Parts: sequence; structure tokens; C-alpha cells
Amino acid sequence: MRGLNLVLVPLIALALWQGLVWATGVPPFILPGPVRVAQALAGNAAMLAEQARFTLANLAMGMTAGIVLGVATAINLALSPAARWLMRPMLVAAQAVPVFALAPVLTLWLGYGAPSKVVMVALMVYFPVASVLFDALMRPPPALADLARAMGARPWRDLVLIRLPHALPALGSGLRLAAVQAPFAVIVGEWVGSSRGLGHLMLMANGRGQTDLMFAALALLAAMGLALFALAGAVQRLTERGRG
Repeated sequence: MRGLNLVLVPLIALALWQGLVWATGVPPFILPGPVRVAQALAGNAAMLAEQARFTLANLAMGMTAGIVLGVATAINLALSPAARWLMRPMLVAAQAVPVFALAPVLTLWLGYGAPSKVVMVALMVYFPVASVLFDALMRPPPALADLARAMGARPWRDLVLIRLPHALPALGSGLRLAAVQAPFAVIVGEWVGSSRGLGHLMLMANGRGQTDLMFAALALLAAMGLALFALAGAVQRLTERGRG
């Protein structure tokens, strides 16, 4: 039933969208129907695929870097009181600054190529992963934590055997949150400054009045986001199953 809903709901939404376009007679340069968007996808498949590869590569590299750094930071903070004293206030202060506001600065420092987009995505992913995992690592099951202290377990053994296994589902939740935010980060980075990618293509199509092409690029970006969210959901289910 759930799989059927995943097919029916998008089809109904597309039908309503097309019906709205037909009923209102809205000009295509304002709101193209899904038929025109599908035609733009088919007619510009090679160009869209090339731009999508650039965006997807930046997305994958940025998410990988953000996850690795986030996990490393959370583990370091959980193991070291000194690190918590030094780094946690900085993390809290850094989260108060909208990551999107850093896009012009990153473009100025790193240029219009891939590095500024990768760093943008990494920063967007890093904070939720580090925060969620650290909070989970600091809240192990009380009974097991008391047993570890009573048996004099070393911090690393306590982390590996008790804290980390029970924190993995929380890491899955952080990954799902990161999967939602990462596509926005990469597209904003491409809007601010880029000569390639789906974001750049959307700006160019908008300036030329090719709204159907702009929607086609947006559809590809949405597909990437849904795929990442589904992958993160699968990882979360695996971690929950492993803990159970």
C-alpha cells in the first residue's frame, strides 16, 4: 500500500498541475505544465545530464566530507572534556550564522568552481550530524553506563561497545536531516557563483524566459534530494535493526 501511494500521489499531483494549466490558460513562461517540462527534459537530456553530473558530484563530495567531519567531531567531543570546553561553544556560535550567508564568502575565497560548492554542502551537513550524534553519545542507557563505570571500562571501550551502538539510530536521523538540506546548499552555491551545474542552468534559463527548462532542472534536483533522503532512511532503518 505504501509503495502504491508513492506512485499515486505524484501522479495525482501532476494531473492537478496539468489541469490547472489547462483550466487557467496561464502562459507557459510563467507556469509550464508537466507535459512541457517533460518535453524540455527529453529535448535537453544531454545538457541536463552534464550539468546534473557536476551538481551531483559536488553534492556527494560535500556530504561525504560533512558526515566524516561531523562523526569525528562528535566522537572527539564525547571522549574529551577539554574538547567539549573548547569546541562546543564555537559550534553553537557557528550554527547561529546561516550557512547560506557564507556562500558569497566561500565563492570569493575558493572561486567559481567545485571547491566552494563542496565546502558549502559540507558545512550544511556537518552541523546536524555532529550535533545529533554528540547528543546521542552523551546519553547512553543508564544501566549500561553504570555497569561500564563499575567495571572500570576505558573511555574508548565504553564508546565503542556502549555509546556508539546506541547512538547509531540518532546518526541515521541526522543523515536524513542532512539529506534534506544538502541539495539546497549546493544549489545556493551554484546560484551565487558558478559556470556549471543545475543551479547555473536554472539562472540562465530564467534569464532567457525558458521556464520549462528551469523546471526541468528543478525536477532533477528534486529527484536527487528524494534519492538521498531514501538512502538516508535506509541507513537509519539498518542502524535501528542492528541495535534491536
